[in-house]
Amino acid sequence: MPEAPGPLLLFDVGGTDVKAAVAHGPDGVLGPVTRVPVQVGDASGAALVEQLAGLAARLLPSQRPAAVGLLIPGIVDEAARISVFAANLGLRRAPLADALAARLGVPVGLGHDVGMAAEAELLEGAGAHDAASVLVAVIGTGIAASAFMDGRRVAAPGAGELGHVPVPGGLQCSCGAVGCLETVASAAAIAREYERRTGVRVRGAEEVLRRGQQGDSVAIEVWAGAVEALAFGLHWCIGLFGTDRVIVGGGLSGAGEQLLSPLRAALARRLSFMPVPELVTATLGADAGLRGARLVALRRLEQAHAEQGSQS
Repeated sequence: MPEAPGPLLLFDVGGTDVKAAVAHGPDGVLGPVTRVPVQVGDASGAALVEQLAGLAARLLPSQRPAAVGLLIPGIVDEAARISVFAANLGLRRAPLADALAARLGVPVGLGHDVGMAAEAELLEGAGAHDAASVLVAVIGTGIAASAFMDGRRVAAPGAGELGHVPVPGGLQCSCGAVGCLETVASAAAIAREYERRTGVRVRGAEEVLRRGQQGDSVAIEVWAGAVEALAFGLHWCIGLFGTDRVIVGGGLSGAGEQLLSPLRAALARRLSFMPVPELVTATLGADAGLRGARLVALRRLEQAHAEQGSQS
């Protein structure tokens, strides 16, 4: 990939917020990260494009970026640079990259948020080892995964929608289906289920875990149910790909061994005669998405250079 001739503007759009930063230099050093609630509008994504354009003016008020890297959840056609479907954002066949490129006048690359965060993790973080088959599972507002075989990502549109695998006990999902994994085992779902059963408001899954550690029986049951559901969803992927290593990222990965230890045990029960893969937490933390957005920006910049060369 070419070295960027100027700063790269990076956006990591999640189900609830947008993280934005500027990367400088050949090593892609990230500047301060700006985090704001995501603007949800109609299916075209026009409101989101306007929000991102406003953030661009705020982060780079006196210059244009060399390129932009934009990550989006849901089903993403990276080649066509469109958001096919994003349930939490209400997007359907939204031409986000081309719309933002027209607004800013620079090349814009679009990538799947989990897929590209996983690529960054594989290249720069916990995936830098010799495993032939790696699965990166990100558990936050929703759940998604990205599979790698011999270092190559399975990148077809729709790949990795682990959160929408049906599981026993799954509830109504925002995607329109019933029984999806992320209705039971996402960080948001854990907090929501505890509140439903107790009537007590909690500040996320972390508080549910803490209450369980203090002996709260409902918190213990909710956490255990989420772990069992995760094992149910993951064991299909592991059996299909022969996964050597599972990297767990996203907000729930902050629980560390409080999540991984019971998950290993639950996977061992599910996998039966199959070997249990190594389970580790991601190491890039909150920057994984932005590091992945940088890869998207560089690839789009390379593609733009090639397009210019073919026209000359």
